[in-house]
Amino acid sequence: MRTEPLLDTFGRVATDLRVSLTDRCNLRCSYCMPAEGLDWLPGEEVLTDDEVVRLITIGVERLGVREVRFTGGEPLLRRGLPDIVRRTAALRPRPETSITTNALGLSRTAPALAEAGLDRVNVSLDTVRREDFATITRRDRLHDVVAGLEAATAAGLTPVKVNAVLLRGVNDGQAPELLRWCLERGYALRFIEQMPLDAQHQWSRLEMVTAEEILESLRTEFLLEPAEEPRGSAPAELFAVDGGPHTVGVIASVTRPFCGDCDRVRLTADGQVRNCLFAREESDLRTALRGGADDDEIADRWRVAMLGKRAGHGIDDTSFLQPVRPMSAIGG
Repeated sequence: MRTEPLLDTFGRVATDLRVSLTDRCNLRCSYCMPAEGLDWLPGEEVLTDDEVVRLITIGVERLGVREVRFTGGEPLLRRGLPDIVRRTAALRPRPETSITTNALGLSRTAPALAEAGLDRVNVSLDTVRREDFATITRRDRLHDVVAGLEAATAAGLTPVKVNAVLLRGVNDGQAPELLRWCLERGYALRFIEQMPLDAQHQWSRLEMVTAEEILESLRTEFLLEPAEEPRGSAPAELFAVDGGPHTVGVIASVTRPFCGDCDRVRLTADGQVRNCLFAREESDLRTALRGGADDDEIADRWRVAMLGKRAGHGIDDTSFLQPVRPMSAIGG
């Protein structure tokens, strides 16, 4: 068995695989999709559980993948998630496993996921105010998210991380409140700049709450100092809160891009490789998978797909075009 890494032409090596298990979601966040939802992928186009595990296995055994994060849409909507996690955790070398989730239903599934071998969770939560949560997500489900976070902690899926997006005129003044709420419960909070990945293509840089604004808001109530731990390829800049040990992170994908250290590659629910979150091109593995290609051929196709990765996402370029697929169909 030949083992060669996922190397691009700029010398970056992809070891972090994001696997979208579905494009479906049970929330309708305003910065992601319209209120009426989207046209979901036809069932026959979505990879089966066995196909997902086979591609992950190729990634781990032949391509040097060390971390596997399951995303969506909402990955908890995938019935086979616990079994996919179990089979992934059984691979050698064992990859770190995690999910990015809205936590609806996590209160029921956290124990089974932990038993299957899931290491930790990232939960999307933009506000702890019920009315604002309902405004952003178009669903009155904040209580379910809170219950899911508590269940994740109880199941040992730690550190539990919370990802938050601030929207101007909605929750942009709530950064200190959200940080305090997370600190009191032991959650690691990460703020993320809103990115041009909405289905409506209405993103505006002028309306985006920037990293500097987020930090300025936090500093009205907290002392923040750059964390001592090296950032490496992690997307978040970490800051020690009031001298530590707790930290808060800011993922400034737009204003402080970290493309030069990117180690991620994405697999969509319908079996397409995306070498960048903002790529407009994809490489089809599903057709080869279903056409009888062996693991070595699929691995070679995957390596070729990485060679087309650009130096950066190019959001600041005048020629930048938003990806056709929204975030819900790409996977975070």
